[in-house]
Amino acid sequence: MMDRRTFLQTIAAGVVATSARPIAETAPRKAVLISMLPKELSYAERFRVARDAGFDAIEMQTVVREDEAAEVRDAAKRTGLRIHSVMNMDHWRFPLSSSDPAVVSRSVAGMDTSLRNAALWGADAVLLVPAVVDQTTSYRDAWTRSQQVIRERLLPLARELKVIVAVEEVWNKFLLSPLEFARYVDELDSPWLKAYFDVGNVVFYGYPQDWIRSLGARIAKVHLKDFHLDRPNGRFAWTNLGDGDIDWLDVRRAFDEVGYRGYFTTEVTGGDTEYLKDLAARVDRFLAWQKPV
Repeated sequence: MMDRRTFLQTIAAGVVATSARPIAETAPRKAVLISMLPKELSYAERFRVARDAGFDAIEMQTVVREDEAAEVRDAAKRTGLRIHSVMNMDHWRFPLSSSDPAVVSRSVAGMDTSLRNAALWGADAVLLVPAVVDQTTSYRDAWTRSQQVIRERLLPLARELKVIVAVEEVWNKFLLSPLEFARYVDELDSPWLKAYFDVGNVVFYGYPQDWIRSLGARIAKVHLKDFHLDRPNGRFAWTNLGDGDIDWLDVRRAFDEVGYRGYFTTEVTGGDTEYLKDLAARVDRFLAWQKPV
């Protein structure tokens, strides 16, 4: 790991680079997770539901069978919806941070499939949960083991396929501050390793607008969901956009400040076409500098 002085210098450099980043020509776009669409429908029908609801793109999950992967590709072509990212499937059951080489190999194999899915579908990133801290895996081991595997076994293929590995902050007892997240990305020092920032995942212990400003240009993709925390009664809940505690106007301001112009993917409860139209309208209002509701 880098020393404290080097760490602070890289954070400062990231802030400077972010502030000088030119505004991209394309406007931010909204996407939906494939898992939020009616599962009883074919891929082509699900893609049409998403398109008719007003979404511009899909985030797919990993598909193992080649014929199914081809069906997904064809559905995207027929509907005109882009598959912009892929959610890896095996990183929770088989974490890269495991001390068991067989578990790590299963995780690497899952990422191999996900990266090749992305290349087939034209997606430019794969979401990865990089590590899991538990009773048998310390924070330090999760950090060093996952970085070693990413560096040696994932980034070479990502570079070859030109697909970004985008690590996400989740409830895995890891990357618990924006400065740590930035440091983790910077230490891997690759254009093919970026951050997948989830707006709702940090509300329990932080403020998403703070994380966005700290991560800056490291952010490659974004998940949108809201979160309500009732501390006095010890309760919390994931909510639809605008129904929780997030200051969406400041979050929108933060994304603009760091120059993020990529996809915003909703990760909330799924539903029918009318529900999805309402959700798409909430994202539109957020992108237009308004409260979602």
